[in-house]
Amino acid sequence: QVQLVESGGGLVQAGGSLSVSCAASGRTFRSYAMGWFRQALGKERQFVATINQDGSNTYYANSVKGRFTASRDNAKNTVYLQMSSLKPEDTAVYFCAAGRVTSMFQATYDYWGQGTQVTVSS
Repeated sequence: QVQLVESGGGLVQAGGSLSVSCAASGRTFRSYAMGWFRQALGKERQFVATINQDGSNTYYANSVKGRFTASRDNAKNTVYLQMSSLKPEDTAVYFCAAGRVTSMFQATYDYWGQGTQVTVSS
């Protein structure tokens, strides 16, 4: 069992930067690939980024590529999403998820956090 808790969301102006974190419980964090997803109001949850178990490989949605960076610190049981050049369309609840493989598909993730709101004002 892995419990995930996101933090760091907030309000930022367009063009600004923000970092969100996801802290995991348990000793098996390093065995999980991690994913970031987001859900805007009234829309389906969508893939943002994924990072493998040791942090050596990442993959991003086209909409955030070059602006967002996923990283992890296995010693701290934490995964991060650094967001820059933020746009109003990045406004959403951001979720982290843990699974056995890096994937852009929600069904492959076993555990989910509760989400943190990121709002980008124009």
